[in-house]
Amino acid sequence: MKKTLRTFVAVEISEAICARATELIAALSEKGVRNRLCEASEGPFRKTVPDTFFVKWVEPCNLHLTLKFLGEVHQREIPRVCRAVELGAAEVAPFPLDVRGAGAFPNAARPRTVWLGAGEGAEQMVRLHDRVEAALAELGYREEHRRFQVHLTIGRVRGGGPGIVELGSLLEKHADFSAGKMTVERVTVFASQLTPAGPIYEVLGSARLGRS
Repeated sequence: MKKTLRTFVAVEISEAICARATELIAALSEKGVRNRLCEASEGPFRKTVPDTFFVKWVEPCNLHLTLKFLGEVHQREIPRVCRAVELGAAEVAPFPLDVRGAGAFPNAARPRTVWLGAGEGAEQMVRLHDRVEAALAELGYREEHRRFQVHLTIGRVRGGGPGIVELGSLLEKHADFSAGKMTVERVTVFASQLTPAGPIYEVLGSARLGRS
């Protein structure tokens, strides 16, 4: 039996936002963001070559807003991790979150991670992240020395090629995409098991947001 669990802390999204994010994924896929042949070079050496990039889209059931990735955590540490998350979450009151705007890390010109961002509620999400991270730091988990950027990962880009420019252009066209609003009321601790078919998530614990 494995003694450690690949663990992360996240906010689960509403069914409505999940449905809208899935619609965007379908729209991007239908417009050709996939493996295909494309023209490369010019003149007498012009030839058709395979475009070597593709996007691995996140399954709808796995969409979430990550707050903190902890890595491999020993099973005996899980109760302490869940308690720390409870303490951090208790310091932030429930709040509305507007999930909107498609983009990519590091940027649309060189996309590696495709995401949806946040409008209203983004600052409260940063505060929630900071409180949870501070509570976990008491257990020895490393704090990030950069501002947390709220995002919902919907796809990961593999490889490169001429067609990747098209992906960047499509994301720019969806910069104002709205996935809708939800109320953030709970934080969840997950274990992630990596499989050839994709990750499988298991809920290890959850905590309600508390006072203002």
